[in-house]
Amino acid sequence: IYEAAAQAGGRCRSYEDARLGCRIDNGNHLLLSGNTATRRYLNATGAGNALIGPARASFPFLDVRTGRRWSFRPGAGKIPWWIFDKRRRVPGAPAWRYLSALRLFFAGPESTVRETVGNSGVLFERLWEPLAVAALNTSANTGAARLLWPVLRDTFARGEAGCRPLVARDGLSEAFVEPALRMLRENGAGVRFKTRLQAIGYRDGRARELRFGDETTALKEDDSVVLAVPPAAAAALVPGLTVPEQSNPIVNVHFLLSRPADLAPELPFLGLIGGTAQWLFVRGHIASVTVSAGSDLVHETAEVLAERTWHDVATALELDPKVLPGYRVVKEKRATIAQTPSQVRRRPATACGYRNLFLAGDWIDTGLPATIESAIRSGESAARNVCAGGPLKA
Repeated sequence: IYEAAAQAGGRCRSYEDARLGCRIDNGNHLLLSGNTATRRYLNATGAGNALIGPARASFPFLDVRTGRRWSFRPGAGKIPWWIFDKRRRVPGAPAWRYLSALRLFFAGPESTVRETVGNSGVLFERLWEPLAVAALNTSANTGAARLLWPVLRDTFARGEAGCRPLVARDGLSEAFVEPALRMLRENGAGVRFKTRLQAIGYRDGRARELRFGDETTALKEDDSVVLAVPPAAAAALVPGLTVPEQSNPIVNVHFLLSRPADLAPELPFLGLIGGTAQWLFVRGHIASVTVSAGSDLVHETAEVLAERTWHDVATALELDPKVLPGYRVVKEKRATIAQTPSQVRRRPATACGYRNLFLAGDWIDTGLPATIESAIRSGESAARNVCAGGPLKA
């Protein structure tokens, strides 16, 4: 493995923050029990117990404008009888409104989430918009509707057993990075950091050499390459490759609290409606908020971002909004591709036209949004192609 950065994990890792004096994740990730590829990956690396969540699906929310709290609690079974129970569904949204989910199945390649499910009523504000922004890192106004159906199909459509929320118990690196590195090394894999791939040499329809600055690695006839780099880097390395050209940012703000926050251990997160922050995650003394699709915020100063999001955190945790604690702002300016219809069309397949070169990453066309689940599925697809000795037929 050749890694350009000084550490593994990319946008999904933990690190020691000097300013806060503790270990934090560089971002927040909420997974679901229906993310089967993610669970296979964790089990394979020996980290099957690295995620925690409730025994039954529940998604707590707070409207920071009014202080109203509720929980969205899908029921068991594939037939969603639970939508007729007002204690389980989004408050203020009648049961028949949920039928708009079926429109996602028929969404065309140019349809946006807003056009497909409609934007009237509280269901859009309290369910469809938060779901679209969280899954697509793109607003419901411009996000590709056809990407949301696979999310529903693989999770909520399976009943509550498929949509139980999961978060990393100790940290992203402890769950996704360190166990994988340990397994690779135990099985004889070499891992080199600070080694950026600058070019690939091609001949006769195959990748023949990897060029790392002053060093060149020749590829044998039975060697294969899995290229897991950002879209722009892939386009520079693979001739003629079409990739998404636009990206969206994510802003995360981590606050160091004077005491552990009072959220249930099995539900250490809270959806936020009507504020700046969209999700609040709590681990010990650290309260972290996420603003996805944050193009209008990413250029603000860290101080402004901390002050604006602290108001939401203080409201949620019943703390003094005037006492700003220590904080760290993390801006991922190109967190994911912009998952609009025009950009989704530019996602390439795993096989890219060379017999021994395959692509991986959350931006590859897996049929899913650019998420951890998509990234892992793309890796599985690349591995299957490698093991087959060449590109598999679609």
